[in-house]
Amino acid sequence: MTVTDLDNQAAEALMRFYGAKTKAEAVRRAIDETVRRHKRMALMEAIDSGEIDLTHDARAA
Repeated sequence: MTVTDLDNQAAEALMRFYGAKTKAEAVRRAIDETVRRHKRMALMEAIDSGEIDLTHDARAA
């Protein structure tokens, strides 16, 4: 368990946004969503840079 000082207004806004019953639940959901968003962005950047080629079908080789 980690104890963190939170801005009450921000935490309550997160609770409303996520429909969470507790501040802890709201913070966990916000963290999870942020991690997923960053992973999606990294994937899109890899596709845009050509690091990942979606046009290649390894099954056809």
